[in-house]
Amino acid sequence: MLTQIAIRNVSVKPASQSRQATGADGTSAGTIELMGARMSFSRNAEIYGENEPADYLYKVVSGTVRTYKVLVDGRRQIGAFYLPGDMFGLETGNEHTFSAEAISDCKIIVIKRSVVLALAARDNEVARQMWELTARELHRVQEHSLVLIKSAEERVAGFLLEMAERGAGDGTVELPMSRQDIADYLGLTIETISRTLKHLEDAAAIEMAKRRSILLRNHSALRQLNA
Repeated sequence: MLTQIAIRNVSVKPASQSRQATGADGTSAGTIELMGARMSFSRNAEIYGENEPADYLYKVVSGTVRTYKVLVDGRRQIGAFYLPGDMFGLETGNEHTFSAEAISDCKIIVIKRSVVLALAARDNEVARQMWELTARELHRVQEHSLVLIKSAEERVAGFLLEMAERGAGDGTVELPMSRQDIADYLGLTIETISRTLKHLEDAAAIEMAKRRSILLRNHSALRQLNA
């Protein structure tokens, strides 16, 4: 809740009249994010909590964010990981169904939801951006819902391929999240995650370059597992 109070106290600048602008990092920014303000969150800081008002949208500039829900038996279920360039916080209702935390130190653009929706009602470009964001989130949820019917190897292989697609594309997967995070995302134990990674390495499908850096040596084998 303290985070939400801090967000409400941040002044949000109105959107620029131009369709695109260049950010400080040299990347182009869309109309939606131009309406936001940057905020910094330290490692493990809460960005918003479950059941809090969904008054804002968020875009990751740097760092990594996880969304999660604590189940009645105390277990944690991670819903998604958000990397630089990803937007999150979009809800169908007026409250957040998951909590969101910074995995590492993060810089995030915070955008007032009501302003975006009002602009989308009269601006086709903003409406298109919102549609694309909604479609991506729906696809992600649909893909993640299939995890429970897969074996441990299939889940881990699919996760590595997913992270590779979202990364630099050089065959090396950088994992900013911990193995416990991965376990809570895939519905496995941390021991099963470690054992499965070791098995994939023994099978020459991957190479554990570092604890959080994995080289995908055999994409076809991983895709067969994930099929």
